Amino acid sequence: MDKEIIISKSKYLAGLQCLKYFWYQVNAREEIPQPDFVNQFIFNQGIQVGEYAKKLYPGGIDLGKIVNFYEQPARTLEILQERKPIFEAACRSRNIYCRADILLPADENKWDIVEVKSSTQVKEENIHDVAFQKHCFESAGIGIRRCYLTCINNQYIRKGSIDPEGLFKKTNITAEVEEALEGMEERIREMLDTAEKREPPGILIGRHCHEPYTCPLKNKCWGFLPENNVFNLYGNKDKAVQLYKEGILSIENIPDRYELSLKQQIQHQCAKKKEPMVNKKEILKFIDNLKYPLYFFDFETFSTAIPLYDGVKPYQRIPFQYSIHLLDSIDGQPEHHDFLAADLEDARGKLLESLKGHIGEEGSIVVYCEQFEKGVLNELAIALPEYKEFIDSILPRIVDLYKPFGNFYYYHSSQKGSASVKSVLPAITKLSYKGMEIADGMAASVYFLYIYGNYNSPRNSKKSLPSENEIIRIRESLIKYCGLDTGGMIHILRALAKESAQ
Repeated sequence: MDKEIIISKSKYLAGLQCLKYFWYQVNAREEIPQPDFVNQFIFNQGIQVGEYAKKLYPGGIDLGKIVNFYEQPARTLEILQERKPIFEAACRSRNIYCRADILLPADENKWDIVEVKSSTQVKEENIHDVAFQKHCFESAGIGIRRCYLTCINNQYIRKGSIDPEGLFKKTNITAEVEEALEGMEERIREMLDTAEKREPPGILIGRHCHEPYTCPLKNKCWGFLPENNVFNLYGNKDKAVQLYKEGILSIENIPDRYELSLKQQIQHQCAKKKEPMVNKKEILKFIDNLKYPLYFFDFETFSTAIPLYDGVKPYQRIPFQYSIHLLDSIDGQPEHHDFLAADLEDARGKLLESLKGHIGEEGSIVVYCEQFEKGVLNELAIALPEYKEFIDSILPRIVDLYKPFGNFYYYHSSQKGSASVKSVLPAITKLSYKGMEIADGMAASVYFLYIYGNYNSPRNSKKSLPSENEIIRIRESLIKYCGLDTGGMIHILRALAKESAQ
């Protein structure tokens, strides 16, 4: 190919994960799906975290985001002599290019690299990220002394204005980076050779399709698999990879000689018999333990790297919405109540006050995956001790509708190995989340933050604020989504009762 090939650190990391993905990054980027609304929020949050990290080094020089392989490295070389912290320092050496979040002056005319991440711990991919930066800077003649990773300190508690010193924790990763540098020249040459080919390399699918990140090209590469394929097997995917390499793609075609776990055996039998698995005895036991009236209950929460309120930690779950469907009998007419915060002000007290008015003193509180709801309630009891007695009174009444499905007392092949409510609802009823503007909890939290101004990063001075009509529409979508979470549980329970009675 005639065009100049430049490997940035994002392309290098893509190449480490999959050379096929790397080839598309270089030669057919238009075929890679753009980040969706939720992933763009995560990206913007990373930028926001980076802005706070710069406050750790007052007097630093910010080069900003000059998207040019020549201009930003040249500007970096100009200001190196000032021996001040540099934000977004860039360098280029032959076919490689990178920017460092922070470059700090060190001894003997050397520099320290400080990479900033919005995660709470060092990950292996972070080591490779910084190793590429070190290789690039040193190849360009800029000496690097040490390498650090600055992450979010999840034990930090906000008290007034954000304290950057408390918000972040800095880890020396120099030794790990040195290990990751071994063989880097060979890997870069392999990537350059791959980029020059006219067709993408034929890479088999496997774990690398979703580790460390789910590849945007996964749908393209996995499209040949049958609907109920071996990668839907519950649990560890090593067996699925083994079956795939042997040419066995469908669960129903797995030979009987293969040793499968109990849940995998259920999947195998369901696929072969074309009918669901129903353990009537265990399902009836679950249903008989329910105490009426039933309160089908669900929270929606958001969690941000930068705490929005005093007394809150990074990534602490903040409930902003709930839905309750009250049912007096299995065939009764449900009564619905909900709460949705009016803005980004701390509404936890108002939410709990509303909840007190809608949950009676008797009856089972039915949730899906109790660990989440119980976790949020326990955090609320700590944050708002005046509601602790109320919260303590409802915690023992919580019943987890996930259990019959998590234990495979009911399983349908269309669940594809999942017991999530998103998979179970369409499998056992005719309802689904398909076509909804908001169809999962992460999207719900991002849309809520968006309509009240917390979606964009502080660097973006031209915030695209939503219109009043858009706010109304999104609030209606939030209520509809959370309502389906609780209303859908009624349909699931009724379907379970019907299945166990046949």
